Amino acid sequence: MKIIKYTLILVLFFTTISCEKELDIEPAQSISSEKALSTEDNVLNILVGTYTEAGEDATFGGRTQIIADLLGNTTQMSWGGTFVDPRQFNSKSVLVDNAFVEEVWGNSYEVINQANLVIDNLEVITNGAADIAEGEAKFLRALMYFDLVRHFGKPYVAGASNTQLGVPLRLNGIIDYGIDLSIARSTVEEVYTQIITDLNDAFSKLPATNDVYADKYAAEALLAKVYFQQGNYAAARDAADDVILYSGHTLAPTYSGAFNNDVDSVEDLFAFQVTSQGGDNDFITFYASQDFGGRQGDIDLQIGFFNLFDDAANDERYSFTYVSSDTGGTLTSKYTNQFANISVLRIADMHLVRAESNFREGTSVGLPPLDEVNAVRARSNASALIALTLDVLFNERQLELSFEGQLIHDIKRTQKNVGALSFDAEELILPIPQAEMDTNNLMFQNTGYVK
Repeated sequence: MKIIKYTLILVLFFTTISCEKELDIEPAQSISSEKALSTEDNVLNILVGTYTEAGEDATFGGRTQIIADLLGNTTQMSWGGTFVDPRQFNSKSVLVDNAFVEEVWGNSYEVINQANLVIDNLEVITNGAADIAEGEAKFLRALMYFDLVRHFGKPYVAGASNTQLGVPLRLNGIIDYGIDLSIARSTVEEVYTQIITDLNDAFSKLPATNDVYADKYAAEALLAKVYFQQGNYAAARDAADDVILYSGHTLAPTYSGAFNNDVDSVEDLFAFQVTSQGGDNDFITFYASQDFGGRQGDIDLQIGFFNLFDDAANDERYSFTYVSSDTGGTLTSKYTNQFANISVLRIADMHLVRAESNFREGTSVGLPPLDEVNAVRARSNASALIALTLDVLFNERQLELSFEGQLIHDIKRTQKNVGALSFDAEELILPIPQAEMDTNNLMFQNTGYVK
């Protein structure tokens, strides 16, 4: 079943967080906000709209992932498009008026607000559906905050106090935008603590399967990634192990089978739904040629990417490309179906999380780390490795998860450089959008953007 964007939700959340007007719900029919939030059907419709909002192109419809890959890029790809905003990410010279940044921020907080409204009104949901609705809303809220804090706050450092500024924690729904909505930034530690709390709640309340919506193993997979980003490798290992053992998801038989799917593949732990009638897939816009619905292939692959491979002759991931008929550039084949679902959590990532976490902890939960990495490689016909190092594991994540929005986050987690820039360089942290700075009296700008 595909997610449909309800008209009610379009009207309900047309305004952004920064707008200073009272929220109107279907004003043509004069339905008050109290009435719109007073019935089970309406609150559940808001939840469906929250998924749709989160999957829009401004956030998980592709742009937040593209930002992450361009920020982490050095020699793996090039930006050949005419859009100024993505070029700024690639050159590590982002301006405070960058439209992509403003849209990521605004859309993320719209999703968070919708999730909060669901959580605030759970008492109207009956027939045992309230727990599931709460779990889904908290999963989506955690997903957005995890993305926001990694992009707009300095990196989480294992063992440190992490008192550096993160993002504002808004945990109650907003209906009246006419009041002063100023709020200070919480610390990175506080944001991560809230994310983990939400995901543990979601895991406890969600069912083992939930159609195309988030289930308990989607929540646990995201929790594994959160622990992984924190450097809490024992917790990341155990969460990933649980997902691998009990979720029912497995690697697709072929590497290509994990991509361009109209319905969720066996590998997808969670994916945003896209059809010809709804849903966004901005990966197509910037990664694909016009033959596949893109602009031309604004992002093409460079020699730095191909040099990552140790078995170019056999590894399917090396040859999973095509030549753009528009520019002659080499493009990834991960995005050739403009109506494909967008996979956010897939089981291959869980295997690599478990493998690296085991390696760092000196354990073999589930599988010895070398065996696990080689099992993932075998799916792509790559030859088996004979030994692991942390650099090999970092490289393997790039080979498997390239162009899926992982790069800058893995760089920050492992404290590697991006060219001449340190992992915590100001240039690799996004600016608080100017609209937020202008309307939030308690907001502080990231230091690299203070004039």
